Amino acid sequence: MSKHHDHDHDHGHHHHGHAHHHHGDPNTMGRAFAIAIVLNLGFVGVEFFYGFLANSTALMADAGHNLSDVLGLMLAWGAAILAKRAPNHRYTYGLRSSSMLAALFNAMLLMGACGGIAFEAVQQLMHPDPVAGLTVSLVAGVGILINGFSAWLFMAGSKDDINIRGAYLHLAADAAISLGVLVAGVIVRYTGWNWVDPAVSMVIVVIIVTSTWSLMMQSLRMMMAAVPDNVDRAGIEQFLGSRPGVSAVHDLHIWAMSTTENALTAQLVTPAGYPGDDAIDAISKELRETFSIQHSTLQARLGASQLECCLQAPASPATAHEHHDHDDKHDKHDHHGHHGHHGHAH
Repeated sequence: MSKHHDHDHDHGHHHHGHAHHHHGDPNTMGRAFAIAIVLNLGFVGVEFFYGFLANSTALMADAGHNLSDVLGLMLAWGAAILAKRAPNHRYTYGLRSSSMLAALFNAMLLMGACGGIAFEAVQQLMHPDPVAGLTVSLVAGVGILINGFSAWLFMAGSKDDINIRGAYLHLAADAAISLGVLVAGVIVRYTGWNWVDPAVSMVIVVIIVTSTWSLMMQSLRMMMAAVPDNVDRAGIEQFLGSRPGVSAVHDLHIWAMSTTENALTAQLVTPAGYPGDDAIDAISKELRETFSIQHSTLQARLGASQLECCLQAPASPATAHEHHDHDDKHDKHDHHGHHGHHGHAH
């Protein structure tokens, strides 16, 4: 009975190779968040004030969008801090998933802001009013500088963390909007075509929605515990199945714990018996360094019984009864296994 082992590893006191230390660590970007929030909050007031004076819906709509960006940045910063909270008895993974929620809310916030901009643009197209082109262009020019600089602060971290990418996309979108507003202001000033102002806003909305869609879908997939986009599931299954002594791999589950950390559980069928801690630790190390799996839990089984994953399609009544018997055996094995090999929950 001692040949069935639950071995949870990626031991914190043996290996410190977590990928989130090598990527754009949100915790080291506190200054970037603070600078971007202060700059954009100040610019929102200036932009709305001059947009009102210039009668530019594009400028006022951009001010509203900038305000949503400030809220999004605050959300992303808060989530980045929460993600570093240590696990406890209730939250056994800590609060890492807050970064995924922030990325999803950021994408939804950006989509909502686009809806507001589109609505204002349609109203302006239907009832065009004179626009002070010079004022619009000058304020938009300042916006390009502020948003462009703010986006640059997050560029490095945006490649590996979708929470940071959400903040980066917000700011890059703002810079694009400001550029469009500047061009519209110049055209209006020299041609008197007031319809150009809302028309440019509509074009910018389409661009932002297109770039934000992938962020929103990726965030949704993470929240639904899908295999993360940066993980090669087939490669992992092949790697595990090719380990010495492993005849099959069952119950392979891979999901995101946060926007930068992934977890895995799997059953390894080892007919010759438990391969030993060194072999398991070597597999864990390879999963972490090659496949971006920061937390892995591997269960070694002899394969004498056919234990089915409860997440698979429902079995027939007879099979279900047999499955129940196996579950009882499995529970007994697990109970015994806890006395033999304890994994380190990490």
